[in-house]
Amino acid sequence: MIAIEGVVKRFGANTVLDGVDLRIAPGEVVSILGASGSGKSTLIRCINGLEPLDGGAIAVDGNRVDDAKQLQRARRCCGTVFQLFNLYPHMTALQNITLAPIEVLKTPRRQAEEEARQLLASVGLLDRADAWPAQLSGGQRQRVGICRALAMKPRYLLLDEVTSALDPEMTAEVLNILAKLAASGTTMLFVTHEIAFARQISNRIVFLDQGRLLADLPTAQFFAAEGGFAQPRIAQFLSKMSKS
Repeated sequence: MIAIEGVVKRFGANTVLDGVDLRIAPGEVVSILGASGSGKSTLIRCINGLEPLDGGAIAVDGNRVDDAKQLQRARRCCGTVFQLFNLYPHMTALQNITLAPIEVLKTPRRQAEEEARQLLASVGLLDRADAWPAQLSGGQRQRVGICRALAMKPRYLLLDEVTSALDPEMTAEVLNILAKLAASGTTMLFVTHEIAFARQISNRIVFLDQGRLLADLPTAQFFAAEGGFAQPRIAQFLSKMSKS
C-alpha cells in the first residue's frame, strides 16, 4: 500500500500540497485530476522521493520516503513514467530498458535483454529494440518509457501526465497500452487530463485543487450528481474540460 498522511509541500511561500491524505491499495487504478498547478505532479514526485516533504509522511509498503535507507526500498516498489520520456539519448531502446535491472537488481544481462524484448513485444515495438530515442516517435518513446518502468517489476506504476506531450494519434497508442495494464491488474496512480480515459479505467478518482484534496471517490460516484458534480469546483472543472 502507498500511504500518504497529511503531506505538505512548499516551494518558498507557495504551498503546493496542503495536508493531503490518500491510500493506494494493490490492484487499484487511481486517477488524479485537477487543474494545472493543483499539485498533481508534485505528489508523484514526493511519492518517489524526488521532492522532500515539508510535513506529513509517505510510506510505500511500510517504507518511509523521508528515510534514506527506506527510500531505496520504496523506490524499488514504484516504477515512474514521466511526461517528457526522459530516455537516455545515447542508448538504444533495449539499453534504456535493461540499464536499471542490470545495475540495480543485478539481473544477468542475457536475462534482462530477454525480458526487455518481451516487454517491447507487448507494446508492439520489438522491431525497434535497437533504435535510438531520436529515431522513435513520441508515442514510441513513451511506450519505451513504460517498458523501462515495468522492467523493474514494480508493485506500483506512477504515471505523470504521460500523454501531455503527444499528438492525438500517439496519445491513443499510449492509452491503449495503459488500458491493457489496468485490465491485467497493474496498480496505477495516474495523473492525467484525459477525463474520459480516467473514467474508463479507474477504480477511484482523486481531485486536487490548490494543493488540497477535494474528493476521493469511486469513479461512478465521482461522475454522478451526488458525487463530484455536487461540488461546484469539480463541476466547473469537468464542464470546462468537456468543452476543451
